[in-house]
Amino acid sequence: MSYIEQVFKLEGRVVVITGGAGVLATAIGNGLAQAGCKLVILDLDKNKAAKRAGEITELGAEAIGLPANVLEEESLVKAKESIIEKYGRIDALINGAGGNMPGATIGPDQTFFDLKLDDLRKVMDLNFIGSVLPTMVFGKTMAEQGSGSILNISSMAAGPVITRVMGYSASKAGISNFTQWLATEMAIKFGEGIRVNAIAPGFFIGEQNRRLLTNEDGSYTSRGQDVIRKTPMRRFGKAEELTGAVMYLLSDAAVFVTGVVLPIDGGFSAYSGV
Repeated sequence: MSYIEQVFKLEGRVVVITGGAGVLATAIGNGLAQAGCKLVILDLDKNKAAKRAGEITELGAEAIGLPANVLEEESLVKAKESIIEKYGRIDALINGAGGNMPGATIGPDQTFFDLKLDDLRKVMDLNFIGSVLPTMVFGKTMAEQGSGSILNISSMAAGPVITRVMGYSASKAGISNFTQWLATEMAIKFGEGIRVNAIAPGFFIGEQNRRLLTNEDGSYTSRGQDVIRKTPMRRFGKAEELTGAVMYLLSDAAVFVTGVVLPIDGGFSAYSGV
């Protein structure tokens, strides 16, 4: 095996993915399955977790699906115990759980003063605490091992400002900051073997934003057109296009990379619009 093949090799690594049945997490999981990882799919819905694990198994990889609530420590600890019992270690954690709510979004005919605080709290909890708590549970195992890679999911919504999605933007900005803070904390206190990074996807069409970006006939809405104008590649991303960056950040090819928030956005973050 050549040096390049060795440093990018992920075969046999135990990777935990929260929100593992989601659209982006599914694409990432498929890529890691093809790289030979042993995948642990965590989802609030145990049936979705089991189904997703079955799909990965059909790809020829090893996978298990476990129910877990990223906002409940007890369920995460229970999942961790099952993982350690089966595999004896955790090599990587991908914090894929997240989402948005209508009340944390400001509609075209609304203002900031129409924001629903209950929905805002839920979005902040799901996206931010829903990454912090799993990291506390699974990251502790990595600290004990002296090795591991944690990957968070930030967003282009984290900044510069994107209108309307106030709650989602604030929570993802928190994820970017948390990624850099934790990378520093883990390296200083637990050594160079534990790395913390994030990817920041640009605009990928999923069920949550489909109606916001596209019309029923597949054409772009006004907001969709705005996004395309700000994206130099002039298209939306495809979920599978996240996989290469994820594989790089989890592999030994990135052994000296920590605290990075990597845009995967078709140039959206680089372009001023002029």
